[in-house]
Amino acid sequence: MRSGLVLEGGAMRGMFTAGVIDILLENKVTFNAAVGVSAGAAFGVNLKSKQIGRVLRYNLRFAGKPYYASWKSWRRSGNLYAANFCYHVLPDKLDVFDQHTFKNNPMEFWCVATDAATGEPVYHKLTDAGYVDLEWIRASSSIPFFAHPVAIGGRYYFDGGVSDSVPYDFLQKNDFTKKVVITTQPKGYRKKQSKLFPLEKVLLREYPAVLKKLSTRAEDYNAVLDQMDQDEEAGKTFIIRPPFPLKIGTLEQDKNEIKRVYQVGREEGKKILPALKDYLDN
Repeated sequence: MRSGLVLEGGAMRGMFTAGVIDILLENKVTFNAAVGVSAGAAFGVNLKSKQIGRVLRYNLRFAGKPYYASWKSWRRSGNLYAANFCYHVLPDKLDVFDQHTFKNNPMEFWCVATDAATGEPVYHKLTDAGYVDLEWIRASSSIPFFAHPVAIGGRYYFDGGVSDSVPYDFLQKNDFTKKVVITTQPKGYRKKQSKLFPLEKVLLREYPAVLKKLSTRAEDYNAVLDQMDQDEEAGKTFIIRPPFPLKIGTLEQDKNEIKRVYQVGREEGKKILPALKDYLDN
């Protein structure tokens, strides 16, 4: 039986995911493959590199620093999260990402980005956590308006959440028998149309396919959640959710808030651990 893990995005709500992942690592819960989008990819890769506590550590270290994530960075470069610092300087020099463990861990790790020309999701299998892989993670996290599209291989890519907010269909199409999803919203949450869409229509007019996806993003996302709920009820999928709305800012600077959301993830991870192991083993 092949087991697959889906990691939803959600900016700093991803600290919940980081807490759950650390519990999984500490208890040696493994999967054949994982697929992440946006923060789910940026934080989730630490599952494959087996770096317990790394996500919390570097977010606490750089919280509030304008060269990490800030409106100042956005005004200067067009990227809310500083592109070179976050995706290259930090993992290469300041809190080193364990590429050796990543490469030698047999678990597959995929991230999803949105093709800026077609608006369709593109799934990339990360192999070595080198420069190109990190650019794919950056692309997966590059929210239109808040970040520039990322150029890879002659094409441009935006945040995977534009086309596939929860890459649940990836597990469906690739015949995973055991499906586990970590979301960053509580049960019953449904997305509403973004209030920024009128502005996005102006600023993203050169990307009509992306705009088309954004126009139905809420409906598409909610349809996936409906399917997940049905599969959970039928025992086909195991979903790990926050027990309540996390209410943490996209550019959260309060270190206590970052630790709070991480701890919510750890506590939820401990709570569901016996049932998760039973689901994966049977």
